[in-house]
Amino acid sequence: MRQVSPEMIKNDIKEQNIQFLRLMFTDILGTIKNVEVPVSQIDKVLDGQMMFDGCSIEGFVRISESDMYLKPDLNTWLIFPWETETSTPAKVARLICDVYHANGKVFKGDPRGNLKRVLKEAEELGFTEFNLGPEPEFFLLKFDEDGKVTDTLNDNGGYFDLAPNDLAENCRRDIVLELQALGFEIEASHHEAAPGQHEIDWQYAGAIEACDNIQTFKLIVKTVARKHNLHATFMPKPIEGINGSGMHMNVSLFKGEENAFVDEDGETLSIDAGHFIAGLIDHAMGLTAITNPIVNSYKRLIPGFEAPTSIAWSGQNRTPMIRIPSSRGKSTRIEVRSVDPSANPYLAMACILKAGLQGIKDKMEAPQPKNKNMYDLNEKELEEEGIKQLPSTLKEAINELKESPLMQDALGDHIYTHFVKMKELEWKEYSASVSEWEKDRYLELY
Repeated sequence: MRQVSPEMIKNDIKEQNIQFLRLMFTDILGTIKNVEVPVSQIDKVLDGQMMFDGCSIEGFVRISESDMYLKPDLNTWLIFPWETETSTPAKVARLICDVYHANGKVFKGDPRGNLKRVLKEAEELGFTEFNLGPEPEFFLLKFDEDGKVTDTLNDNGGYFDLAPNDLAENCRRDIVLELQALGFEIEASHHEAAPGQHEIDWQYAGAIEACDNIQTFKLIVKTVARKHNLHATFMPKPIEGINGSGMHMNVSLFKGEENAFVDEDGETLSIDAGHFIAGLIDHAMGLTAITNPIVNSYKRLIPGFEAPTSIAWSGQNRTPMIRIPSSRGKSTRIEVRSVDPSANPYLAMACILKAGLQGIKDKMEAPQPKNKNMYDLNEKELEEEGIKQLPSTLKEAINELKESPLMQDALGDHIYTHFVKMKELEWKEYSASVSEWEKDRYLELY
């Protein structure tokens, strides 16, 4: 990660005609929040003295303790490539912030700060870096004549298609150009398997920087899509009958310059890699509420649509929850395929790391890799193979989280308590709703 000083920021403000600063942070549900201030407040910003009302953010604090402070990570300094639509055009820059109480203590409900806490546990075990390479997918949808988002797809393209089938090619290309202008090292950009579905991959980074990049990526994708009169959605399963969107997470642990997931020969998975995989498999049920946190997540996690439902691991087999890509040496990594893009990346990474570290601490043995197509196995065959299935509903996933002390510890008391409370309410509201499917099926019949 580049090192940015206050002097560099002030120099950019002067030379780039920056007039506004966005102080960004992420709430428990993964939603990006920001406080925008005029550039005249830069000294106050750099001193970490910008205050906001924490009780107005769902799951943060009570009204009696609402004063909270935003302390910026200067290395997240970024100048947006577009200008404000004001009478005097000017640029906007952002800083991603950590959240603190008025007394100077770290706010335990800050997902970014919580991930830092779990990363310290990895450091205590001798791991100097936890890297993440995400693969977020999204759909591009059309607006109706009144400007409301529809479920009409922008194209009928398929995997790796080109124009004219991929009508969103120009939009995706502009997204890539914007991301590159912001410093993203794009590795691939292509149409995904489903109509209207796209994927853009970029170079891996340390866990905090990578999660920051995911949040920035979502913001840029939505902004550029809107300029093309399209709506970008990271909803896991927006369209019935076609593949949903995942956010595969490729993770690796390092000790100094050495990848801890590969042996000295550079080809064989290390003992620690096996332990890490075992930890993920052992805690997969409790982990799922965090990696797949909304009701709609479980419309994606069904057999037949290229989303994993089986708690197992393999090499080239893409049907289980965990895959080991063929790259070796420093590129050796574990791909967690169950995660979807509605997940709060900071919380997902904290829980994935916690589960893997527990496997290493306990020297857990990973089960044998499964090379069969999981989608072809029926319930009895899966049972014979000793393969459990991921939770099938948000309710089931929350219940599993409530039975997992390790995942609760990965979240901390504040985040765990508020997350469960909000998700139980979400499930209650969903259960009380009447869907179009029910109306179509039963309204005339009964």
